[in-house]
Amino acid sequence: MKSKCVYLRFGYRRDLSVRIACCLNKSFGQNFPEEFDGALDCISLAVTCAFNKRGTLLAVGCNDGRVVIWDFLTRGIAKIVSAHVHPVCSLSWNRSGHKLLSASTDNTVCIWDIMTGESEYRYRFPSPILKVQFNPRNENMFLVCPMKHAAVLVSVEGSHSVVPLDDESDVNIVAAFDRRGKYVYTGNAKGKILVLSVDNLELAASFRVTTGTSNTTAIKSIEFARRGDCFLVNTADRVIRVYESGEVLACGKDGEPEPIQRLQDLVNKTMWKKCCFSGDGEFICAGSARQHALYIWEKGVGNLVKILHGTKGELLLDVVWHPVRPIIASISSGVVSIWAQPQVENWSAFAPDFKELDENVEYEERESEFDQEDEDCSPQLHPETQEDDEEVDVVTVEPIAAFCSSDEDEADDEEALMYLPISPEIDEPEEGWGPLHDQPLEESNLKRPPSSTDHHSTKKKKLKTVEIELKDAPKDECHPLLNPRSKEKPQQPKKAGRQKTHKSGAGSEGKFHHRSKHRGDKMREKYHEIL
Repeated sequence: MKSKCVYLRFGYRRDLSVRIACCLNKSFGQNFPEEFDGALDCISLAVTCAFNKRGTLLAVGCNDGRVVIWDFLTRGIAKIVSAHVHPVCSLSWNRSGHKLLSASTDNTVCIWDIMTGESEYRYRFPSPILKVQFNPRNENMFLVCPMKHAAVLVSVEGSHSVVPLDDESDVNIVAAFDRRGKYVYTGNAKGKILVLSVDNLELAASFRVTTGTSNTTAIKSIEFARRGDCFLVNTADRVIRVYESGEVLACGKDGEPEPIQRLQDLVNKTMWKKCCFSGDGEFICAGSARQHALYIWEKGVGNLVKILHGTKGELLLDVVWHPVRPIIASISSGVVSIWAQPQVENWSAFAPDFKELDENVEYEERESEFDQEDEDCSPQLHPETQEDDEEVDVVTVEPIAAFCSSDEDEADDEEALMYLPISPEIDEPEEGWGPLHDQPLEESNLKRPPSSTDHHSTKKKKLKTVEIELKDAPKDECHPLLNPRSKEKPQQPKKAGRQKTHKSGAGSEGKFHHRSKHRGDKMREKYHEIL
């Protein structure tokens, strides 16, 4: 430790701040994951995922159109929603957690009620959908990013408005709501970022992302932090730039805000597939587009603190950070991987005077150690008055600082959906549970009065699909998740080799089918005789 302090005295000021920050992180614990902590297998192949606001539920969209809702505390499946027929490409929770917005590669967008698992609204677009996002403060509005078309603001009733473009010829648009849902940030392939007001879609600010020279670079994605006013811009020049939204709005139209951080892989020049902020906004995670590798930077300093490597040969599809805890969920090869901090057992935390011993030590017991009253102790000169036990309030629920915001109402916390109820699976039911043994099942169902749930299940309202018409939208485009080239590849001929022979000899398969068919005819004849 002395050598480190001597080095700090003669270091530069920036190096000093970096090393002090590293020492503080080591002293008070790191807030980023460090190792692999298991996987979530959804049976089908996972494509995309999203946490709810509290981080208690994780929605995973699969390639067969299903959406699997995981209870993240128990790591168990809470609900499976048969959402679409084609793969799910994007998911977004609303603020309360009761609704889930999903987009599929068949150009449809649906809003789901998580409690019932039923679809409330369905919208059909003429072109493939790349991203959908609920307004963070208005669950009746969501943002849609069609392929090769301007972003669209859609209301739940079906009305929509197209977000204006900076250049009509450049239609490769990415868009995102800010943290409070007041502005929409859009970026195009020429590096131009527009900040538009959600209420009237008027331009509030704009700037252009440039490289070291005057050359521009394409915008790949825009992500906002859950806390703070920072947002990141992932560009095609393989650099992640972090900006402050307050500074961008202050610069106004055609401003030149300076990024507070520039993050990149100087060694491998990695292209980034997906980027995200940590729950507290102090760390940034970026997933490589070449392999299953996650890079974690500290936002305040800009230094690379950790690289998490997955299985070699796998490609990354999606990365999300837990809203509260230092946990990352990544998707590769159809499996959701969980990255967390190592759990180290510390027995000294149970008692302040507990000591960990490497070897057995003989303990000398004091004579009055287990006596109720110590007779040998000296009398106290000033006996302290024993204070009465304080009453502990176990009824009042105090708000959690990690979930609170300056403009947040208390009613939002009361209506938030944190967990999904799961019906227990009874292996051996007790007597009296369910229909009586002597009574047939049909009679018991007839005698039972019809409940409201049965009436609701038998009569489901027909869901109406709202057609969203977009002018000059490409209709023949294929979604990036669907690879048409794989269908065009001819099947490769099998390599010549020895064929595997069964012990039963040649023709055994035909005999087996003949016997099974003859046996099935006999069973049918016996069945008709009984009738």
